[in-house]
Amino acid sequence: VARRLSLRKHPECHSMSGGKAIEHLAQAGNQELLTFRLPMQHYRNCDFSFSGLQNLVTHAIVQKEKEEGIQEGEILSCVKDVAAAVQHAVTVHIIQRTYRAMLFCIKNSLLPSKNATLVVSGGVASNQYIRKGLQNLADANDFALLCPPPRLCTDNGVMIAWNGIERLRAGLGVLHSTAGIRYEPR
Repeated sequence: VARRLSLRKHPECHSMSGGKAIEHLAQAGNQELLTFRLPMQHYRNCDFSFSGLQNLVTHAIVQKEKEEGIQEGEILSCVKDVAAAVQHAVTVHIIQRTYRAMLFCIKNSLLPSKNATLVVSGGVASNQYIRKGLQNLADANDFALLCPPPRLCTDNGVMIAWNGIERLRAGLGVLHSTAGIRYEPR
């Protein structure tokens, strides 16, 4: 979403990661000016998916660009409202699906009856709006919430790459030939 909104061109966000830029702009936005249907509402499981939401957001951005008469790559006048609405929708989706997972674990006695803990890490845990929503969820269900400090909540891709470096150094699970391996970058 940050890439599609061209937030690198925004004067307040040029040096921020996409997620940080969305969070920053959302603080001054009105999340109620745009409403996005939440993903996977008809699925009764604990899975997350953001592809449907991304499609809805992209469509809304295209529509706003037409309304404002601007080209893709230019900054929308309502960019802060889009950021706030997206952040809110993502947060609600995460909270709903996490709550389902918590209920599943409780029902199936997968957690201790007392002192259950919800751990959130990775890039999503650095977003204070999401973190606050998850804290409210944890509090309402007598769970402790553990999140690393935001400076340690880095992109999972970076963590995976670092793990690869360490495995390469240790000679663990390293393929020395890529023959026969097929991959498709996104």
